[in-house]
Amino acid sequence: MGARRDATAFAGRAAMTPSGAPPQLVWFKRDLRVHDHAPLAQAAGHGPVLALYVYEPSVLRAPQSDACHLGYVNDCLAALRAALARRGCPLLVLEGECPEVLEGLRRVHGFRTLWSHEETGLEVTWARDRRVAAWCRAQGVAWHELPQNGVVRRLRQRDGWARRWEARMAAPQVPAPPRIAAPAGLGTPDEVAARHPLRDAASLGVAGGPRPAAERGGEPRAQALLDSFLHERGLDYRRAMASPLDGAQACSRLSAALAWGAISLRTVFQAAEQRRAELREAVAEGRPVDPRWPAALQSFGARLRWHCHFMQKLEDEPRIEFEPFSRACEGLRDAAPDAARLQAWCAGHTGYPMVDACMRALHAGAWINFRMRAMLVSFAAYHLWLDWRHFAAWLARQFIDFEPGIHYSQVQMQSGTTGINTVRIYSPARQALDQDPDGVFIRRWVPELAAVPLAHLAEPHTMPAALQRHCGVHIGRDYPAPIVDHASAYRAAHERFAALRRTALARAEAERVQQRHGSRRSGLPPTPRPRRRRSGAPDPGTQGSLWPEENPS
Repeated sequence: MGARRDATAFAGRAAMTPSGAPPQLVWFKRDLRVHDHAPLAQAAGHGPVLALYVYEPSVLRAPQSDACHLGYVNDCLAALRAALARRGCPLLVLEGECPEVLEGLRRVHGFRTLWSHEETGLEVTWARDRRVAAWCRAQGVAWHELPQNGVVRRLRQRDGWARRWEARMAAPQVPAPPRIAAPAGLGTPDEVAARHPLRDAASLGVAGGPRPAAERGGEPRAQALLDSFLHERGLDYRRAMASPLDGAQACSRLSAALAWGAISLRTVFQAAEQRRAELREAVAEGRPVDPRWPAALQSFGARLRWHCHFMQKLEDEPRIEFEPFSRACEGLRDAAPDAARLQAWCAGHTGYPMVDACMRALHAGAWINFRMRAMLVSFAAYHLWLDWRHFAAWLARQFIDFEPGIHYSQVQMQSGTTGINTVRIYSPARQALDQDPDGVFIRRWVPELAAVPLAHLAEPHTMPAALQRHCGVHIGRDYPAPIVDHASAYRAAHERFAALRRTALARAEAERVQQRHGSRRSGLPPTPRPRRRRSGAPDPGTQGSLWPEENPS
């Protein structure tokens, strides 16, 4: 179904309300909600609203797009369509490239004002926004783009950025309009939904298969997750967020809702601050409060602040989707990937059980906790010596909560190409011992190792041949031998980066990157204390110092 046919489906119907006011077009993108949605509220206050979401082929077929993203978006669209319908406003869901879709709607409905949120996205969406801006200028359409988080457009310097973020988060939330007038002749919400149903991945040509265990989307679901985290699940957040096992429940699980806009960052932040205030009041009144709650919410609030800090990097320097932060890192790794290594990493067959378990869990549920994401990227970048550009887009497709600014900032940070962050290399064996001490997570996701004794589960290749025969797990046959040697890869990576950072170009680039992107706040979110290692466990090998969790979980 083409864009022009969609956009002209209402030809011959009235383009004006009885009062003669032209409609206000609200373009929903990564902001699929009605609460704390300033463009929607502003538009509703100026006239009848033409609410629009567009399935854009250029975006849906970008190398970072996956069917799991579309599934989540469709959940959000269904909830958004219902919320708008309760207010009297249909939601148009059309297919096509945006300038053409907008032109078709302009011809039929005569709108002269376009409302949307600002978007910090990939080059494909930034290029689309430039085309839309050119179309608006040519047609005399006023386009109002409003901020929806703490990212500052056209930021000249980082000084004072944190104060701006705090001010935006403290501002009152925008209430959802109780009633939203629709253009006359558009049809009822049910009629519009029947004419323009939601589309699945197959019909839109979106790559990727089903993920039955993936998070479901929608504004009501996001609000329920927030409530359960702040009052139940988040109690053990500070300790459990590093664990792939416990983190699935103890983390907020709001990352996808924030990425696709099913809830606003301000809503989450203010709810967390309100909960902290309630706990402080309870303590002041002498009522019992579990001491884990204040610590958990302090850690969570810190991570919400980091959210926009990383998005701001892509906003300020869009080239980081394609080039390293530090130009001194260009050419550091091979231009052509080692296909066998890349495939083994993508498939979860590296011979390192913790890496493979995390990758397979990610395949199934499109989510893994942040510490394990860092380990996966660290392993690809340092152990396998893969250029981040060889796997960044593929990894984006695996994350249901793919947020471009966070994703590319973090992939580069964990690959060592920012030029300002310490090179930290995760030991997969140490992570297994610290975060999965009983082997529950590994046995669940790497079932071929189910019979391996716990003492060898983190490094099954250390089993003697007799023990392999006894437990029926032969390394190299039933489970791969390690694709690389940890100690050798660790030493080689450190030596290469140490040599690089001694160069004049690396020092100059570090100064430039720090000035443009470095945090102006002192201190980092506290890192959870690792779990105690089992006594008698094998030496997991050298481990680089772990870095703080710098992404909201």
